[in-house]
Amino acid sequence: MICTNCQREIADWSNFCNNCGARQQVATRAYKRLLRSSVDRKIAGVCGGIAEYLEIDSTIVRLVWLLAAVVPVPVVPAIVAYFVAWLAMPEAPNPAVDSAKQKVSTAMPQGA
Repeated sequence: MICTNCQREIADWSNFCNNCGARQQVATRAYKRLLRSSVDRKIAGVCGGIAEYLEIDSTIVRLVWLLAAVVPVPVVPAIVAYFVAWLAMPEAPNPAVDSAKQKVSTAMPQGA
């Protein structure tokens, strides 16, 4: 998929461009899957994946997670919840690896 703002290639399932931050107009999907982000990650991609699933900015999810960890309860349950989400959520495919595989497969001659 190409960003409509900066014209750079981004992952097909991205809601925001990783380069310029512009919101992307994606075709409606039959279903959405909760996946850890492979491109918008700080530790394991949990907050980035939740943000992509909810179609909001990942900074908002990170701030809400931080407030939930510090304000109402001790830090330990929030850290445990993060690690549980890290283990339970599958990782999204890496768009750089996917596009490299497509380039290699199209460059290979047929019948080789």
